[in-house]
Amino acid sequence: MTKKRLMIGAVLAMFLLTGCDNSANSADSFEVPFDGELSHVHGMGYPGNGDGLYFASHIGLKIYQEGKWFETADNFHDYMGFNAIDEGFYTSGHPSAASDLPNPLGIQRSLDGGESIEEIAFQGETDFHAMAVGYNTHDIFLLNPAKNSLLEAGFYKSNDEGESWEPVKASGLEGEVSALALHPTDSNFVAAATSAGVYFSRDAGENFEAITAESETGTAVHFAEDHLYFGSFGKTSALMKYTIENEEQEMLNIPDLPEDAIAFIAQNPNDEMELAIYTLQGQAYRSENGTQSWNSLLENGNTI
Repeated sequence: MTKKRLMIGAVLAMFLLTGCDNSANSADSFEVPFDGELSHVHGMGYPGNGDGLYFASHIGLKIYQEGKWFETADNFHDYMGFNAIDEGFYTSGHPSAASDLPNPLGIQRSLDGGESIEEIAFQGETDFHAMAVGYNTHDIFLLNPAKNSLLEAGFYKSNDEGESWEPVKASGLEGEVSALALHPTDSNFVAAATSAGVYFSRDAGENFEAITAESETGTAVHFAEDHLYFGSFGKTSALMKYTIENEEQEMLNIPDLPEDAIAFIAQNPNDEMELAIYTLQGQAYRSENGTQSWNSLLENGNTI
């Protein structure tokens, strides 16, 4: 294993293990200008009820919209397992220091840009780092890290927004899971990024097959309607586009990422040409032309 790959592995391990701990105003004042450092990001996406790109951090939500940065004026929760949906977002994590919510958050949902959150399941029991939610279906696929009041440790799915849960075999899935993704409309399609590569399932997670070479580490997964976008690291960082129907793969253009790799990917559901990535070293980029070129949203982790 090369020195560079060892470094990426160490950064990824720190990224996965880091969980931080730190609740409304009128709709017009809940998002306020933000200028400063954006770090410890644990998720990214385009909620359907908002106009911006949301970053879930250990001190609340940061939003990039129309060339400007904003943050929420309250609810500075440590958002883990963040998933944008057509009506808002699902998340897990820990409540802010000013909140009276039980710790950990379990699974929560917001339909108003984070101004309020409502419990879905496991509040006060479990912090879910590896969780995927269908953008349109709101189906949930997750890795339960330890036994709680209802579930043993392992993979589970819910097709009724957390009312009931079914265990999933996840046969063939190897390595430590860093990210999960669920197709926006067809929950038979599940993807996982792990320390052993990127894996794809066509039967709701019962069976997975690797779609990367043995020498690659999976770092990020994100579904669009017809494609899976995934990040990996072998000799260098890569962003790939995997066509679901014919299994073809296309390497996409990305910014120069020395000693870095892609941690999160998000495509704007209203504009298939708009794609964003966030890296393990804390850099954010957005493309508005299908990855032909990229604009940096952060400089050394600070807003620009």
